[in-house]
Amino acid sequence: MRAILVFPALVAALVLTGCGDRANAAKEGSKGGGDRPVAVTTEVVRSQPFVDTLQALGTVRARESVTVTASVSQKVAAVHFDSGQMVKAGAPLITLVVQSEQAQLRAAEAAAKEATDLYNRQASLADQQLVARSQLDTQRATRDAAIARVAQMRAQLADRVIRAPFAGVLGLRQVSPGSLVTPGTVITTLDDLSTVYVDFPVPETQLAQVSPGESLTGHAAAYPGRSFDGTVATIDARIDPNTRAVTVRGQFPNADRALKPGMLLQVDVARAERPALLIPEIAVVQVGDDTYVYRVKGGAAERADVKVGTRVNGRVEIVSGLAAGDTIVVDGTGKLKPGAKIKDVSKAPRKVA
Repeated sequence: MRAILVFPALVAALVLTGCGDRANAAKEGSKGGGDRPVAVTTEVVRSQPFVDTLQALGTVRARESVTVTASVSQKVAAVHFDSGQMVKAGAPLITLVVQSEQAQLRAAEAAAKEATDLYNRQASLADQQLVARSQLDTQRATRDAAIARVAQMRAQLADRVIRAPFAGVLGLRQVSPGSLVTPGTVITTLDDLSTVYVDFPVPETQLAQVSPGESLTGHAAAYPGRSFDGTVATIDARIDPNTRAVTVRGQFPNADRALKPGMLLQVDVARAERPALLIPEIAVVQVGDDTYVYRVKGGAAERADVKVGTRVNGRVEIVSGLAAGDTIVVDGTGKLKPGAKIKDVSKAPRKVA
């Protein structure tokens, strides 16, 4: 009977001991995975020269742009251009019918000549005191009015020839000879594309990083693999209170007219070189709003909360949370927990086949 009673007690003790061991193992595992190290690769954080870029999307605008319209109502007598043609400043584009204005000009010139001759005769008589000075003044006013009428008719004739206000490339022709045009009728468009502007937004927080004269690089989807070099021309004097961004105008040479108004352009603003802590992007762990890396300390993984900056070419800038000389885990973060022991295999010798 004594042997029978001892046996159940021994079994119970063994069961309790096994449960305690499993509990202790689980507790140790929650702290760091127990004594079994996790194979990872590491890297030492170093400060290095860094040049990052500010990227934005902008719209191409011509240096000078105008929609050519008529200022009077009249029929088109002749068209002097073709669609897409390059023209110089002052080149005639269309001529309107001018027969009536030419006749009125001839009449005005005749009246002005007659008034001038009469004034000259009266001036001669006035010198001999044969004509009253007041009569001479009246004739002078008549002469001046006739001369002004001539200038008016010549201006009206000039309005019948529509010219290019500046040198550039013309758009599609919208009129033909014989068409009736009225004020506001679109004849064509004219754009100076030798140089184009690109307006793009820059966040308020980045405003100090942009200044006139800085270099710009543009990329357009229409020209894969090609880049366009430009400079910052000016910065708007106001910040948009809704977007908290300021409009920056870039200037791009466009000798081959590849960039056209309305085109979307990705603009890269190169910043000045500065020292920065750059680490591989895969080393950064993002969980919700938390961003951290695993720092190696005493052969174990330690969580270090960080603030990241610019990301470029698979690497990320660390603004705060790390210091030069720290060793971080690069590959293997998915298997780690704070306090876990690690085994650095970054420099492990490769097996020879």
